[in-house]
Amino acid sequence: MNKQKHIILFDGECNFCSFWVKYVVKKDKRDVFRFASLQSEIGREYLLKYKIDAVIDSVVLIENDKTYIKSTAAFRVLKTLGGFISIFYGFIIVPEFIRNFFYDIMASVRYKLFGQKTCELPLDANYKNKFL
Repeated sequence: MNKQKHIILFDGECNFCSFWVKYVVKKDKRDVFRFASLQSEIGREYLLKYKIDAVIDSVVLIENDKTYIKSTAAFRVLKTLGGFISIFYGFIIVPEFIRNFFYDIMASVRYKLFGQKTCELPLDANYKNKFL
């Protein structure tokens, strides 16, 4: 059975987001995830296909044709990675509106704290197949 890859759409102009993507790529030992920036052509196609607002300011996880955004997407990614980091999935019990309140605060200051530029993901050639 060919298992479908999970798609992560991320802000390709955000240094913090790029750091997070690099982390996930390196920890994805089971080769579960594929990545595209929200600004890319394929990223925009996924947003259109899944009827997600094109001006979304969030990470998007597409898992088995179901979409997740904001904190839910982030925690599901951590759970899927497994290992110690997956312990943070326990925060999923916190009501979504509370989790997303803190997610939105971080999203609103991420450019100020970490900078903004076109996505540069200098990764080993072995990881290039992970990007759509």
